[in-house]
Amino acid sequence: MAYAPGTPMLPMTVPTADDRHALLASVKRFAESETAAGVPMQFELSEGDAATEILERSASRASDLIVMGTHGRRGFDRLVLGSVTEKVIRKARCPVMTVPPGTAEAVPAPPLFKRVLCAIDFSDASLHALDYALSLAEEADAHLLLAHVVEVAPAPQDTHSETSLESRSLDDYVAAAAQARAERLQRLVPDSVRTYSTVATTLAIGQAYREILRIASEQHSELIVLGAHGHSIAGLLFGSTAHHIVRQARCPVLTIR
Repeated sequence: MAYAPGTPMLPMTVPTADDRHALLASVKRFAESETAAGVPMQFELSEGDAATEILERSASRASDLIVMGTHGRRGFDRLVLGSVTEKVIRKARCPVMTVPPGTAEAVPAPPLFKRVLCAIDFSDASLHALDYALSLAEEADAHLLLAHVVEVAPAPQDTHSETSLESRSLDDYVAAAAQARAERLQRLVPDSVRTYSTVATTLAIGQAYREILRIASEQHSELIVLGAHGHSIAGLLFGSTAHHIVRQARCPVLTIR
């Protein structure tokens, strides 16, 4: 099930039959100009709240995947205009793939993704996402990278006070936590997986979304897989890791709830 955020909108009036026909024809032209030959497509026109309509239609069809484009806007416009995507990710019963505007227009033949990054925070949601990432890696014989970020607030730099001792204690704690989590990350990869795909792990220290985006860029990842918690993502101005990754990634993001 696909949704195009750039689809033209009708004025805020009750649409006539001619309006509906014209808009549906426009959507068909848009889709048919982009799709590969031989792919069966079905077109529907709904009226109402976009996110609600997408979620209800996806549920009624028992969709396996929702595909949506992201606007790529910045600042407050990005937060407001991206609310449809955010609501769908938060409430969808199936995985949601978001595709940024900068993605190459020429879609490669299957398998699509040969370099996959899976973000792990050891929550149930991220471990569920890992199952999907492992499945994709197996199917595509892909290079899969599992990434975890230890988030730590910057410590004050003062070498002549009690704060310095606190800073060194924090450094010791971070080092111990990083080692423990790196070992835990390694244990997440079954030995059987390594026989059909290349799997590596990496650990970073910093702000989670920034580090995940940096790693994805440096590794030329073609897909980011991450888990999203089912509870509210703190409303419109939420600051979750998933939100920032979906909004700023340069490659498609597959979000598993």
